[in-house]
Amino acid sequence: MPPRKKRSKKNKNHFFTKVHEDAIVKYANTEDNELRSKLYEEYIQPAFDQMVDKIIYTYRFTTLPNIDYLKADCKVWLTTILNKYDPNKGSKAFSYFSVVTKNWFIHKVKRTQKRNQTEIFMEDILNELDEDLISTEPTYLQKRQDIEFWSSLHGEIDTWDAFMLKENEKKVLMAVRILLDSADTIEIFNKKAIYLYLREITGLNTKQVVNNLNKLRKRYRTFKNKWQNGEI
Repeated sequence: MPPRKKRSKKNKNHFFTKVHEDAIVKYANTEDNELRSKLYEEYIQPAFDQMVDKIIYTYRFTTLPNIDYLKADCKVWLTTILNKYDPNKGSKAFSYFSVVTKNWFIHKVKRTQKRNQTEIFMEDILNELDEDLISTEPTYLQKRQDIEFWSSLHGEIDTWDAFMLKENEKKVLMAVRILLDSADTIEIFNKKAIYLYLREITGLNTKQVVNNLNKLRKRYRTFKNKWQNGEI
């Protein structure tokens, strides 16, 4: 059987040639802002534009929300680390910036996945305070994503201590506050997990947790109505 002919490798990095490599090295080694601007505009920016686009499509980062914004954000970020590139460490500029760009987007993917899980988890927590949340407020999820809502809610919850007369109510309130503050670090995201967490934190049984959550619903609904009506 005759040996297979080796396919000639195509130059996949035609947009990132030695000229662009040299431009990045010069950029990193000079303090002349005028020269840096010229090198960036003529050589580095066009190379970065194509490199970022190629990485986005190669690794299917196109599914990320607001990908156009993230693409622009990544390119801006690359300019902030240009002077950190050290050719003496052995890696070419294309390899170095390709890796950091891919890792930047991987980080965004993980953050998006974590955020989605966190929002579902927080939705479940608040749904325990407001049983009709999903069915009667279909646009409420978008509203509560606003950081101002969360800031106001946390501040409001802190004032509820003064109104809690019974010890179990205070325990459940404290547990809800802990879950809201720790949502980003919690690994299990489902409704059953909420009761498990609440039981573990409070030391109460499920019936006691449910009964005291019911008592908190009135205060939460009052706050929610004031927020939606612009009174807060």
